[in-house]
Amino acid sequence: MKLLVIGDSHGNIANLKHVMGFAINIKAKAIIHTGDWNNLRSVETVLQSRIPLYAVRGNADIDPKFEFPEFLKFEVNGVKIGLIHNIKKLEKNNESFDVIFYGHTHKQGQIGNIINPGALENGINFAVFDTKTKMIEFIHE
Repeated sequence: MKLLVIGDSHGNIANLKHVMGFAINIKAKAIIHTGDWNNLRSVETVLQSRIPLYAVRGNADIDPKFEFPEFLKFEVNGVKIGLIHNIKKLEKNNESFDVIFYGHTHKQGQIGNIINPGALENGINFAVFDTKTKMIEFIHE
């Protein structure tokens, strides 16, 4: 099962529309957003895809209408996933995750099971996570 992982879109509707088209083409089963939407129109753009959304609030999401949590834990296809905007705010605990996605730095990368998909603000940088293989594919256009 493929999951589209995006973040730090900062109101860039054109880039969000582009990656939503990509998500539909690959038949993504869920969208994961690591925060810093910047405006509610960005959220609406993603929701129009009708693909389930898992998201957190970032430091740029100051409008009180953003009802996303700062940290989210969920499971998709048997994979335990943690989601946070700023990885430095992740509290140390005994809970284990198969993968943790975060944003904030705008830099794509992976250290162990901790993954940043990159940013959509000034470019098209995102990732696709396969729940079967637990592998990540970074995409930058």
